[in-house]
Amino acid sequence: MLRNREIRQFAGLFLIITAAAAAAGAFLITPAAGALFLIPAACYGAAFFSLIRERYRRIARMSEQIDQVLHDQERLYVAEEEEGELSILQSEIGKMTLRIREQNRALQKEKEHLADSLADIAHQLRTPLTSVNLILSLLEGNPEGERRKELFMEMEDLLARVDSLITSLLKLSRLDAGIVVFRREPVEVKALLDAALYPLRIPMDLHDVTVRTEIPDAVCIEGDADWLAQAVQNIVKNCMESAGDHGTIEIVCEDTPLFTGLRIHDSGPGFDEDETYRLFERFYRGKDTKTSGYGIGLALSKSIITGLGGTVRARNHPQGGAVFLIRFPNDAKTSGTH
Repeated sequence: MLRNREIRQFAGLFLIITAAAAAAGAFLITPAAGALFLIPAACYGAAFFSLIRERYRRIARMSEQIDQVLHDQERLYVAEEEEGELSILQSEIGKMTLRIREQNRALQKEKEHLADSLADIAHQLRTPLTSVNLILSLLEGNPEGERRKELFMEMEDLLARVDSLITSLLKLSRLDAGIVVFRREPVEVKALLDAALYPLRIPMDLHDVTVRTEIPDAVCIEGDADWLAQAVQNIVKNCMESAGDHGTIEIVCEDTPLFTGLRIHDSGPGFDEDETYRLFERFYRGKDTKTSGYGIGLALSKSIITGLGGTVRARNHPQGGAVFLIRFPNDAKTSGTH
């Protein structure tokens, strides 16, 4: 308590005034009057300093409790105070404690998520790289020309998949970090769909996948054309893999007073209802482990669409297959990442 400069100054001033008043009483009245004056002054001083010491003790206890919070003390009880100033201080400490605990829990969840993501990334990269090492060991045996050509083509495909995974992860990390600045411009839906389908034309031909579109003229979505094309392409690619050989994909543009968007329906088997809420999770590949993807495409699509102010949902179609609904509100089409 006496470490406080103001308390030391007050104590010194109190002693000086008390001594001066006692001396004046003894000199002007009688020595007994001076001594009598000292008694209530001493009682007042003792009561005052006792009160101040108790308040400082309570403040020190609060300070210790704050220190415990800062050192991740999980269970902490801050005693209720009846006094006005200390009650306000206790209330603020309680609020601060709750905020710090929430932040600590959020940080812990982020650490766990990061650790899980790193483990998933390592696993996803290790699988194709292990296959590449196996192919290299086979090539060391100098196989015949045709077999050698097949091995090189397989290795090229594996390395292309690794490159695609790394590119998608980099895009996803940029979106998570909030460093992506989306453009704000009208994007014609027909041109958007053409850009999304162009890289898939060869695999669609190889697997005889038919795409039917129903896109009205001059319908636009405000946003970033390149990022939107990436999002739509990932969803169409997922539908293409689900539909399989000789499958069909139907893409319909929905333009209403409330929203503008795309409905993408494939002829595949659909998915289990308990998968609905996990389809857009990172590295989730569904129960069909035969898919060639890494579980990144749909997660990237959702990050892009929600970053541009839209929504994306997936459900089973009543006539079979999966349907993805991409929608952008017409009253506030984008409120994206800055």
